[in-house]
Amino acid sequence: MEAPKGKLISIGGSEDKGTGMDPSFIQKEQLVFFEFGILKRILSEMRGVDSVIEVITTASQIPEEVGENYVQSFGKLGCKNVGVMHIKNREDALNVEYIERVRKADGVMFTGGNQLRLSMIFGGTEILELITDRYQNENFVIAGTSAGAMGMSNTMIYHGSSTHALLKGEVKITTGLAFIKDVIIDSHFVTRGRFGRLSQAVASNPACIGIGLSEDTGVVIKEGNKMEAIGSGLILIFDGHNIRHSNIADLKDGSPISIENLIVHVMAKGNFYYLKERKFYAGVKETEQPSPTLPKGGSTNAQARN
Repeated sequence: MEAPKGKLISIGGSEDKGTGMDPSFIQKEQLVFFEFGILKRILSEMRGVDSVIEVITTASQIPEEVGENYVQSFGKLGCKNVGVMHIKNREDALNVEYIERVRKADGVMFTGGNQLRLSMIFGGTEILELITDRYQNENFVIAGTSAGAMGMSNTMIYHGSSTHALLKGEVKITTGLAFIKDVIIDSHFVTRGRFGRLSQAVASNPACIGIGLSEDTGVVIKEGNKMEAIGSGLILIFDGHNIRHSNIADLKDGSPISIENLIVHVMAKGNFYYLKERKFYAGVKETEQPSPTLPKGGSTNAQARN
Protein backbone atom coordinates (compact mmCIF):
# COMPACT_ATOMS: atom_id res chain seq x y z
CA MET A 1 0.00 0.00 0.00
CA GLU A 2 1.25 3.50 -0.85
CA ALA A 3 2.07 5.88 1.96
CA PRO A 4 -0.89 8.09 2.92
CA LYS A 5 -0.82 11.62 1.52
CA GLY A 6 -2.61 13.03 4.55
CA LYS A 7 -1.38 13.75 8.07
CA LEU A 8 -2.30 12.56 11.53
CA ILE A 9 -1.98 14.89 14.51
CA SER A 10 -2.35 13.02 17.81
CA ILE A 11 -2.54 15.09 20.99
CA GLY A 12 -2.22 13.84 24.56
CA GLY A 13 -5.12 15.92 25.89
CA SER A 14 -5.48 19.35 27.49
CA GLU A 15 -4.03 21.11 24.47
CA ASP A 16 -3.64 24.88 24.88
CA LYS A 17 -6.68 26.74 23.62
CA GLY A 18 -5.83 30.28 24.70
CA THR A 19 -8.64 30.68 27.25
CA GLY A 20 -6.14 31.21 30.06
CA MET A 21 -5.59 34.80 28.99
CA ASP A 22 -9.10 35.58 30.24
CA PRO A 23 -8.91 35.87 34.08
CA SER A 24 -12.68 35.54 34.38
CA PHE A 25 -12.72 32.09 32.74
CA ILE A 26 -13.58 29.32 35.24
CA GLN A 27 -11.80 26.03 34.76
CA LYS A 28 -14.11 23.15 33.90
CA GLU A 29 -13.36 19.76 32.39
CA GLN A 30 -9.77 20.88 31.59
CA LEU A 31 -10.81 23.55 29.13
CA VAL A 32 -8.40 26.24 30.43
CA PHE A 33 -5.06 26.69 28.63
CA PHE A 34 -2.59 29.47 27.92
CA GLU A 35 -1.15 29.17 24.42
CA PHE A 36 -2.17 28.15 20.95
CA GLY A 37 0.83 26.15 19.76
CA ILE A 38 -0.81 22.86 18.81
CA LEU A 39 -3.99 24.37 17.38
CA LYS A 40 -1.84 26.71 15.28
CA ARG A 41 0.05 23.71 13.99
CA ILE A 42 -3.19 21.96 13.02
CA LEU A 43 -4.16 25.00 10.94
CA SER A 44 -0.72 25.25 9.34
CA GLU A 45 -0.90 21.61 8.22
CA MET A 46 -4.19 22.43 6.47
CA ARG A 47 -4.62 25.79 4.69
CA GLY A 48 -3.98 28.19 7.54
CA VAL A 49 -6.82 30.44 8.71
CA ASP A 50 -8.81 29.65 5.55
CA SER A 51 -9.06 25.98 6.52
CA VAL A 52 -12.43 24.28 6.82
CA ILE A 53 -12.42 22.13 9.96
CA GLU A 54 -15.10 19.78 11.29
CA VAL A 55 -14.91 19.07 15.02
CA ILE A 56 -16.35 15.64 15.88
CA THR A 57 -17.53 15.44 19.51
CA THR A 58 -18.60 11.77 19.51
CA ALA A 59 -16.30 10.72 22.37
CA SER A 60 -17.31 13.53 24.72
CA GLN A 61 -19.94 13.52 27.47
CA ILE A 62 -20.25 17.32 27.17
CA PRO A 63 -20.29 17.63 23.36
CA GLU A 64 -21.98 21.03 23.08
CA GLU A 65 -19.55 22.69 25.48
CA VAL A 66 -16.48 21.03 24.00
CA GLY A 67 -17.56 21.81 20.44
CA GLU A 68 -18.17 25.48 21.22
CA ASN A 69 -14.81 25.70 22.96
CA TYR A 70 -13.04 24.59 19.78
CA VAL A 71 -15.05 26.99 17.64
CA GLN A 72 -13.96 29.86 19.91
CA SER A 73 -10.35 28.67 20.14
CA PHE A 74 -9.84 28.29 16.39
CA GLY A 75 -11.71 31.57 15.98
CA LYS A 76 -9.16 33.38 18.14
CA LEU A 77 -6.51 32.14 15.73
CA GLY A 78 -8.43 33.66 12.83
CA CYS A 79 -10.10 30.52 11.51
CA LYS A 80 -13.86 31.01 11.19
CA ASN A 81 -14.73 27.96 9.07
CA VAL A 82 -15.20 25.58 11.99
CA GLY A 83 -18.17 23.22 12.08
CA VAL A 84 -19.20 20.90 14.89
CA MET A 85 -20.65 17.42 14.39
CA HIS A 86 -22.50 16.00 17.39
CA ILE A 87 -22.51 12.40 16.16
CA LYS A 88 -23.96 10.64 19.20
CA ASN A 89 -24.96 7.26 17.74
CA ARG A 90 -24.69 5.13 14.61
CA GLU A 91 -27.84 6.69 13.17
CA ASP A 92 -26.18 10.12 13.34
CA ALA A 93 -23.11 8.66 11.60
CA LEU A 94 -25.31 7.87 8.58
CA ASN A 95 -26.47 11.49 8.26
CA VAL A 96 -25.89 12.56 4.64
CA GLU A 97 -25.26 16.16 5.72
CA TYR A 98 -22.33 15.11 7.90
CA ILE A 99 -20.88 12.99 5.10
CA GLU A 100 -21.05 15.91 2.65
CA ARG A 101 -19.44 18.25 5.17
CA VAL A 102 -16.50 15.87 5.56
CA ARG A 103 -16.17 15.82 1.76
CA LYS A 104 -15.70 19.60 1.74
CA ALA A 105 -13.45 19.89 4.80
CA ASP A 106 -9.67 20.25 4.92
CA GLY A 107 -9.59 18.10 8.04
CA VAL A 108 -11.40 16.80 11.08
CA MET A 109 -10.72 17.05 14.81
CA PHE A 110 -11.84 14.25 17.14
CA THR A 111 -12.32 15.52 20.70
CA GLY A 112 -11.56 13.72 23.94
CA GLY A 113 -13.88 11.56 25.99
CA ASN A 114 -14.43 7.81 25.65
CA GLN A 115 -12.51 6.25 22.76
CA LEU A 116 -14.68 3.14 22.79
CA ARG A 117 -17.55 5.32 21.57
CA LEU A 118 -15.50 6.17 18.49
CA SER A 119 -14.97 2.57 17.41
CA MET A 120 -18.53 1.50 18.28
CA ILE A 121 -20.24 4.38 16.49
CA PHE A 122 -17.99 4.81 13.43
CA GLY A 123 -16.91 1.24 12.72
CA GLY A 124 -17.99 0.13 9.23
CA THR A 125 -19.73 3.42 8.36
CA GLU A 126 -19.53 5.42 5.14
CA ILE A 127 -18.28 8.49 6.97
CA LEU A 128 -15.32 6.57 8.40
CA GLU A 129 -14.55 5.13 4.97
CA LEU A 130 -14.63 8.66 3.53
CA ILE A 131 -12.32 10.07 6.21
CA THR A 132 -9.91 7.17 5.68
CA ASP A 133 -9.99 7.51 1.88
CA ARG A 134 -9.33 11.24 2.00
CA TYR A 135 -6.45 10.71 4.44
CA GLN A 136 -4.93 8.08 2.15
CA ASN A 137 -5.30 10.00 -1.11
CA GLU A 138 -5.39 13.73 -0.33
CA ASN A 139 -3.65 16.32 1.85
CA PHE A 140 -6.31 15.73 4.49
CA VAL A 141 -5.60 16.21 8.20
CA ILE A 142 -7.02 14.01 10.94
CA ALA A 143 -6.40 15.50 14.37
CA GLY A 144 -7.47 14.02 17.68
CA THR A 145 -6.94 14.77 21.33
CA SER A 146 -7.01 12.34 24.27
CA ALA A 147 -9.60 9.71 23.29
CA GLY A 148 -9.54 11.16 19.77
CA ALA A 149 -5.81 10.43 19.60
CA MET A 150 -6.05 6.95 21.10
CA GLY A 151 -8.74 5.95 18.63
CA MET A 152 -6.57 6.65 15.57
CA SER A 153 -4.71 3.33 15.56
CA ASN A 154 -5.90 -0.15 14.69
CA THR A 155 -4.88 -1.40 18.17
CA MET A 156 -6.56 0.74 20.84
CA ILE A 157 -6.46 0.77 24.63
CA TYR A 158 -9.95 1.36 25.98
CA HIS A 159 -9.50 0.58 29.67
CA GLY A 160 -6.77 0.14 32.27
CA SER A 161 -6.04 1.81 35.60
CA SER A 162 -2.55 3.17 36.23
CA THR A 163 -2.25 1.55 39.66
CA HIS A 164 -2.87 -2.02 38.46
CA ALA A 165 -1.56 -1.73 34.90
CA LEU A 166 1.32 -4.19 35.37
CA LEU A 167 -1.04 -6.98 36.38
CA LYS A 168 -2.11 -9.20 33.51
CA GLY A 169 -5.61 -8.54 32.27
CA GLU A 170 -5.91 -5.02 33.68
CA VAL A 171 -5.32 -3.38 30.29
CA LYS A 172 -8.16 -3.83 27.80
CA ILE A 173 -7.50 -3.55 24.08
CA THR A 174 -9.78 -3.48 21.06
CA THR A 175 -9.78 -2.27 17.45
CA GLY A 176 -9.68 1.48 16.84
CA LEU A 177 -10.43 3.55 13.75
CA ALA A 178 -7.29 2.16 12.05
CA PHE A 179 -5.99 5.28 10.32
CA ILE A 180 -2.53 3.95 11.20
CA LYS A 181 -1.38 0.39 11.88
CA ASP A 182 1.16 -1.12 14.25
CA VAL A 183 1.06 1.63 16.85
CA ILE A 184 -0.70 1.99 20.19
CA ILE A 185 -1.36 5.53 21.39
CA ASP A 186 -1.94 6.49 25.03
CA SER A 187 -2.80 9.98 26.29
CA HIS A 188 -2.44 12.05 29.50
CA PHE A 189 0.62 9.87 29.81
CA VAL A 190 2.79 11.54 32.44
CA THR A 191 0.05 13.20 34.50
CA ARG A 192 -1.87 9.94 34.94
CA GLY A 193 1.16 7.68 35.28
CA ARG A 194 0.38 5.36 32.37
CA PHE A 195 3.86 3.88 31.90
CA GLY A 196 2.73 0.44 33.08
CA ARG A 197 -0.42 0.54 30.98
CA LEU A 198 1.41 1.13 27.71
CA SER A 199 4.15 -1.34 28.69
CA GLN A 200 1.59 -4.12 29.04
CA ALA A 201 -0.13 -3.13 25.79
CA VAL A 202 3.14 -3.27 23.86
CA ALA A 203 4.27 -6.50 25.55
CA SER A 204 0.98 -8.07 24.40
CA ASN A 205 1.41 -6.62 20.90
CA PRO A 206 5.19 -6.36 20.32
CA ALA A 207 4.78 -5.61 16.62
CA CYS A 208 3.33 -2.25 17.67
CA ILE A 209 5.18 0.92 18.64
CA GLY A 210 3.73 2.47 21.80
CA ILE A 211 3.32 6.26 21.80
CA GLY A 212 2.71 7.86 25.21
CA LEU A 213 1.58 11.48 24.84
CA SER A 214 1.81 13.98 27.69
CA GLU A 215 -0.81 16.70 28.02
CA ASP A 216 -0.48 19.70 25.68
CA THR A 217 1.89 17.54 23.65
CA GLY A 218 1.41 15.70 20.40
CA VAL A 219 2.89 14.21 17.27
CA VAL A 220 2.48 15.05 13.61
CA ILE A 221 2.72 11.86 11.53
CA LYS A 222 3.42 12.23 7.82
CA GLU A 223 3.42 9.44 5.22
CA GLY A 224 2.28 7.10 7.97
CA ASN A 225 5.88 7.00 9.21
CA LYS A 226 7.73 10.23 10.01
CA MET A 227 6.63 11.42 13.46
CA GLU A 228 7.50 14.88 14.78
CA ALA A 229 7.06 15.87 18.43
CA ILE A 230 5.13 19.09 19.07
CA GLY A 231 3.81 20.88 22.14
CA SER A 232 5.16 21.63 25.59
CA GLY A 233 5.70 18.21 27.19
CA LEU A 234 7.27 14.81 26.64
CA ILE A 235 6.46 11.82 24.44
CA LEU A 236 7.57 8.32 25.37
CA ILE A 237 8.15 5.75 22.65
CA PHE A 238 7.94 2.03 23.54
CA ASP A 239 9.59 -0.37 21.09
CA GLY A 240 8.83 -4.02 21.84
CA HIS A 241 10.38 -5.56 18.73
CA ASN A 242 13.49 -6.65 20.63
CA ILE A 243 11.78 -8.01 23.74
CA ARG A 244 13.70 -11.12 24.79
CA HIS A 245 11.44 -12.24 27.60
CA SER A 246 7.85 -11.63 28.59
CA ASN A 247 5.76 -13.88 30.80
CA ILE A 248 2.44 -12.29 29.90
CA ALA A 249 1.17 -15.20 27.77
CA ASP A 250 1.60 -17.77 30.55
CA LEU A 251 0.16 -15.88 33.52
CA LYS A 252 -3.24 -15.97 35.13
CA ASP A 253 -5.15 -12.71 35.18
CA GLY A 254 -4.12 -10.54 38.11
CA SER A 255 -0.50 -11.75 38.18
CA PRO A 256 2.40 -9.26 37.77
CA ILE A 257 4.09 -9.30 34.39
CA SER A 258 7.79 -9.12 33.57
CA ILE A 259 9.41 -7.80 30.41
CA GLU A 260 13.06 -7.82 29.32
CA ASN A 261 14.58 -5.41 26.82
CA LEU A 262 11.62 -3.12 26.20
CA ILE A 263 13.28 -0.12 24.53
CA VAL A 264 12.08 3.35 25.57
CA HIS A 265 12.84 6.69 23.93
CA VAL A 266 11.87 10.10 25.33
CA MET A 267 10.99 12.80 22.81
CA ALA A 268 10.49 16.54 23.16
CA LYS A 269 9.46 19.26 20.73
CA GLY A 270 11.49 19.11 17.53
CA ASN A 271 12.55 15.47 17.88
CA PHE A 272 11.60 12.93 15.21
CA TYR A 273 10.91 9.22 15.17
CA TYR A 274 10.53 7.01 12.12
CA LEU A 275 7.99 4.32 12.94
CA LYS A 276 8.88 1.77 10.26
CA GLU A 277 12.63 2.06 10.77
CA ARG A 278 12.21 2.41 14.56
CA LYS A 279 14.78 5.21 14.72
CA PHE A 280 14.97 8.30 16.90
CA TYR A 281 16.38 11.58 15.59
CA ALA A 282 17.12 14.62 17.74
CA GLY A 283 16.34 16.73 14.69
CA VAL A 284 16.24 16.27 10.92
CA LYS A 285 15.62 18.38 7.90
CA GLU A 286 12.21 17.99 6.31
CA THR A 287 13.72 16.21 3.29
CA GLU A 288 16.25 14.06 5.16
CA GLN A 289 15.64 10.34 5.43
CA PRO A 290 16.97 7.94 8.07
CA SER A 291 20.43 6.51 7.46
CA PRO A 292 20.17 2.88 6.30
CA THR A 293 23.47 2.11 8.04
CA LEU A 294 22.04 2.49 11.54
CA PRO A 295 20.69 -0.61 13.28
CA LYS A 296 16.97 -0.76 13.86
CA GLY A 297 16.07 0.86 17.15
CA GLY A 298 19.25 2.96 16.95
CA SER A 299 19.49 6.69 17.51
CA THR A 300 21.52 9.62 16.26
CA ASN A 301 21.95 13.32 16.80
CA ALA A 302 21.34 14.30 13.20
CA GLN A 303 21.67 17.84 11.94
CA ALA A 304 19.16 20.15 13.59
CA ARG A 305 15.98 20.83 11.67
CA ASN A 306 15.81 24.20 9.94
